[in-house]
Amino acid sequence: MTNPSTAPRKKANFFARAIEQWDLQILVIPGILLLFVFSYIPIYGLVMAFQEYRLGDFPGQSEWVGFKQFIMLFTDKNLPMVLRNTLAISGLKLTIGFVCPIIFAVFLNEMHHDLTKKVIQTVSYLPHFISWTVCATLLFDFLKVDGGAVNEILLATGLFKEPIDFFGRGDLFWGLALVSDIWKELGWNSIIFISAMAGVDAEMYEAADIDGATRAQKMWHITIKAIKPTIVLLFIMNVGGILNQNFDQIMMLTKQMGNPMLKETANVIDTYIFKVGISENRASFGTAAGLVKSLINFVLLIGANTIADKAGENALF
Repeated sequence: MTNPSTAPRKKANFFARAIEQWDLQILVIPGILLLFVFSYIPIYGLVMAFQEYRLGDFPGQSEWVGFKQFIMLFTDKNLPMVLRNTLAISGLKLTIGFVCPIIFAVFLNEMHHDLTKKVIQTVSYLPHFISWTVCATLLFDFLKVDGGAVNEILLATGLFKEPIDFFGRGDLFWGLALVSDIWKELGWNSIIFISAMAGVDAEMYEAADIDGATRAQKMWHITIKAIKPTIVLLFIMNVGGILNQNFDQIMMLTKQMGNPMLKETANVIDTYIFKVGISENRASFGTAAGLVKSLINFVLLIGANTIADKAGENALF
């Protein structure tokens, strides 16, 4: 028979350990408070999506309008353009942008000169710690029509007769967003893959050498196979955030959407919600758009996780 005093004792032991570890509890409390304040309290604000919120109204006390905001959202003539831009940029980042850090990590793992490897790693990490405001300023200088380093190189090689207006052509923006994101986050995104590779048993490579495997074969059959679970997990998480674009990046590269040449190809869901919800003071409409985006991301996350699970891969849950 179970001792009736077991549960109280365990409860007492829990509080006793919490008191003994008071310094660790203090470290955790700020994180819990931030999570509660910025992730749980705002959930109450979702009721605005079903109301006609006006500035000054207390959330939940405005006039209820049902699905009016959602109907307006799905009948908005700008929605197809916004979805096209979001899916195009996200698709590029989910494919090319996701693969680049893996390739970079594999080649770093194959380098045997420690000093060169550390220098490359350090240099590749640095852009991550620079804000998009600074990055956009650098890109404007490098890519400007008159005197820009990139245009000067292209003209000097004779590949082009005239300089390219990178920020004046909408058809180049998707590629510009992809390349700038890869440049900024390549090293940082490769960290988790490099860490996964560090756990590969060196004896596997030695056995492959004995069997006469080439370097490419070892990379594919040992290195890539060893980090495959990590790749699958990260890919599932990226699929779940496919509608989440880098808001700072888009805003800075378009000069806070003030560049009329880029509006047709740069306006994504996040900038659309910001413009409608904040700039036009339509908080209820913006909330409805944000709720739909979150629900779609949730469905995509569950779908990607289910497919990975049925395929026998490591799923999130």
